[in-house]
Amino acid sequence: MNIKKMLIAGMVGGVLFFLLGWLVYGILLKDYFLKNTGAAGNLGRADILMLTVLLGSLLQGYTYSYVFTRANVASLKDGMITGGILGFLIISAFDCMMYGTTLILSKHSLVGDIAASTAIAIIVGAVMGLVLDKMKK
Repeated sequence: MNIKKMLIAGMVGGVLFFLLGWLVYGILLKDYFLKNTGAAGNLGRADILMLTVLLGSLLQGYTYSYVFTRANVASLKDGMITGGILGFLIISAFDCMMYGTTLILSKHSLVGDIAASTAIAIIVGAVMGLVLDKMKK
């Protein structure tokens, strides 16, 4: 496994997860999720801990990068497919467990989160696949 490729793709993916998360969740779907909270109500922080969110995004990027390099994903198309499937499975598993064990999510926010996260994962996966493709030359 080429560690350099994995580190660069992971960094690109992490930054993209952070920026797209801010765009999708912080701007585009902010009102949707505020209107569709679980029975516990809005539990969002007034002051978001951005450094922690950035760390989580980078870890997500490196997770995808590890899977991509192990699976030899190195094209835009393969990145989209692998990223979409990986994103869908990870967020669906997490959200279903959260919905089944807490009052944080509603059925609407569960579906919305799975859809939004999968869309983000497809975009990030495509870009990471493209980056890995350019690095193999």
